[in-house]
Amino acid sequence: MIDVAIIGAGTAGLTAAIYARRAGSSVTVFEGEAPGGQIINTPEIDNFPGLPGVSGYEYANKLFEQAQALGAEFVFDKVKVAEGSLEEGFRLTTEYGTLCEAKTVIIASGVKRREMGLAGEQEFTGRGISYCATCDGAFFKGKTAAVFGGGNTAVEDAIYLAGICKKVYIIHRRNQFRADQALVDELLAHDNVETKLCFTVSGIRGEDKLTGVELTNIDGSREELTTDALFVAIGLIPENGVFKDIAELDDAGYVVAGENCETSTPGVFAAGDCRTKDVRQLVTAAADGAVAAVAASRLSRGG
Repeated sequence: MIDVAIIGAGTAGLTAAIYARRAGSSVTVFEGEAPGGQIINTPEIDNFPGLPGVSGYEYANKLFEQAQALGAEFVFDKVKVAEGSLEEGFRLTTEYGTLCEAKTVIIASGVKRREMGLAGEQEFTGRGISYCATCDGAFFKGKTAAVFGGGNTAVEDAIYLAGICKKVYIIHRRNQFRADQALVDELLAHDNVETKLCFTVSGIRGEDKLTGVELTNIDGSREELTTDALFVAIGLIPENGVFKDIAELDDAGYVVAGENCETSTPGVFAAGDCRTKDVRQLVTAAADGAVAAVAASRLSRGG
């Protein structure tokens, strides 16, 4: 039985692996895709302290190599069953039948950005299409940007962009925003913001990079919108259903855990974007990974 099983090899999971190994714990990390998480698709990271301009791939690869060098074991397979308790030990089973028994578990499964599902979306991600305004907005300083969405995240993104961009469009499929009214009022106070209500993004324009989008109104009419960037903020998708037997989930599917990363089940911790939290950034994911790993390592030693 190992000391700490970590589910997910994004920033939170890899940081947890580093800290747990440094604490002397035996560690196995489970990852269903490539290590690094969503950040590997980001051309440049400018908001992580001390690493301005590093590419997402380079950043993620260095984390992965550091965890490996410290002796963390990796299983590139997706966990499909998670069960057990602190008293009896936790059991994880993967899609390909790998069975792991662990004293503690750190859930660092991240989230998936809800995509538009449009042709060209993948190709233009990182070349004009982004899912994080605070991560990539600075690349479009003084340019035109559009935000697709109507909730708090979308409106906050548009407010942030309005402070650095020449022009900002915010596109929403309904006739009023879902965001808090105070945020909407703050947004509309900017004279460089134009709303596009009752529209959805229905097409992507550009060759080497994004040059515009097609909009479709609820009445069926269409129009072209010229923009240098499109920030998609139509929701996040946590994939935590497999953990429902070992951790409480909220109505949106996030693991319920506070800043101490403790879940409703002793011995199970949640770190990074998969847990209930206000700020989902690399730096907060790394912090969660460290907090969860220190606590899990202490618990696995009987502390």
